[in-house]
Amino acid sequence: MRFLKILLKILGGLVALIAVVLVCMLTTIDDTPYQEMPYYQQWKTQMKELPVRKQSLGVNQLKVGWAKVNFTPKSPTPTAGYGVRRGALYTSVHDSIYVRAVVIENGDTKAAIVAADLLIIPPAVTEQLKEKLKATGIPFEQVYFGATHSHNSMGGWSEGIVGKLFGGEFNEANVTWIADAIVKAVQSAQKDLQPATVAYNQLADTARVRNRAFDEGTIDPFVRTMQFVRNDGQKALLCTYAAHSTIMSSDNIVLSRDYPGVLVDSLEKGEANFALFMSGAVGSMGPKIGIESDSDFVKVGTEADSLESDVQKQLTQIQPFPNPVFQMVTLPLPLRQPVPRVTTGLSMRPWVFHWAFGDYPNYVKAMRIGNVLMVGFPCDFSGELVAEMSAYAEKKGLQLMVTSFNGGYIGYITPDKYYGRDTYETLTMNWFGPYNGAYFQEIVRDLIDKMS
Repeated sequence: MRFLKILLKILGGLVALIAVVLVCMLTTIDDTPYQEMPYYQQWKTQMKELPVRKQSLGVNQLKVGWAKVNFTPKSPTPTAGYGVRRGALYTSVHDSIYVRAVVIENGDTKAAIVAADLLIIPPAVTEQLKEKLKATGIPFEQVYFGATHSHNSMGGWSEGIVGKLFGGEFNEANVTWIADAIVKAVQSAQKDLQPATVAYNQLADTARVRNRAFDEGTIDPFVRTMQFVRNDGQKALLCTYAAHSTIMSSDNIVLSRDYPGVLVDSLEKGEANFALFMSGAVGSMGPKIGIESDSDFVKVGTEADSLESDVQKQLTQIQPFPNPVFQMVTLPLPLRQPVPRVTTGLSMRPWVFHWAFGDYPNYVKAMRIGNVLMVGFPCDFSGELVAEMSAYAEKKGLQLMVTSFNGGYIGYITPDKYYGRDTYETLTMNWFGPYNGAYFQEIVRDLIDKMS
């Protein structure tokens, strides 16, 4: 009898301890409208204070240079992208990975566009670059980052439990390896700046992208292409598309750039001297495989061939912008406290998030080149949100290019109408609370108003 009383006391203590732990770790969702939150007022204040200066230039007064740097690791690293791999090292190098940079200047402003064959631009890399980019003469605030979002590229660049799950064991040397490659690419791209024209075109390809999250959802089907042609005849192409780079399956653990790698290689063999790819609004957008094959590489090639055909069609009608405007801005991105949910109504407290995910600053980056406005976000930005913003931009005389993975990472930004659904993108990976779909759309509209 005495033993039973002791056991019950122990069990009661354990229950009480578990209850205390849960109270310390969990909270309810704050559904205060974003317009009433302090972070929204911070954003609006930033926009009021933002001095954006436009300058009309004569044709060919832009100078452009480009370069790529092979940063394939010297030995196998974890692959980043699929949690099911548990950080397994890649078994071989199918194709090398690169950092590609385009530097643009007009005598007043100098900025760089950087695309890396990575799952994302890791926040730890961004923190190193804030210091290391100073040596290039182009500071962090003047660099527009993007990634190809390959789920078969190098990992080991993120601390914390979640970083280890999706990217394998953290290694500070991997962070430095990536940051140094980016710096080298930016430095090299500046060595041969020459006068150039810039042009843009977009073409819908509904056959190669699908809404992977919601059957009733829409897609962002456009292949968006920017062309730089220098006076020496050299040509560079920047392409974006919304389909996730997930054609390579999780059980195919080789180092690879997925379909963006095949696309840029093909463009450099035929349509251009240099090409780079950046993931567009990839949230909810998956590749649409049009063939039956047991080979991931055949599927990758098919996706890339279709997109290359789209680019070829665009190049027959693309026209340079007269008197192109050139602007670049980087702004802090105010957000709610992180509230990663465990159910549709309960979330972890912010301190748990920071312990598991890390705590890094996040930014919005915007670059206007001619009549194209590029807006980069630190997330998987949903393709469903793009059409409305693009229509707004067109009314202001601009073409909008939204890209993901700009040097930070805050999970998925999806339409608010899906926030209550228990899905991977809307529950597991939607970390910063409700109404961010509408909030981010307003951010883009504000930038359009400022930069049009």
